[in-house]
Amino acid sequence: MFKIFKTEQFEKRFNELDKSVQLQIEKEIDQLEVNPYAGKPLGYRFFREKKCKGFRFYYLIYEEYVVVFIITISDKKDQREIINTIKSLMPFYKEEIKKKLKL
Repeated sequence: MFKIFKTEQFEKRFNELDKSVQLQIEKEIDQLEVNPYAGKPLGYRFFREKKCKGFRFYYLIYEEYVVVFIITISDKKDQREIINTIKSLMPFYKEEIKKKLKL
């Protein structure tokens, strides 16, 4: 099973959502522990998004560490900007995971 980590940015945006949306997103995230490749790929096999009640959450899969790193949540209008930002910060996110795993 994959271990799930979340960024502070994700947590902040998640906490601003309606409870019913939060519950649905939590169910989707729980499924990623078993099948992290369930979401739609975004240019790379390890960079994906899942849609949930009008929102999208974005995550990176690190097979070598058996980790899914949930990056952020957005709606459709911010999608392109968010995807480009995550792509540009991929090295940073990998270092964050290494820190969290104490590697």
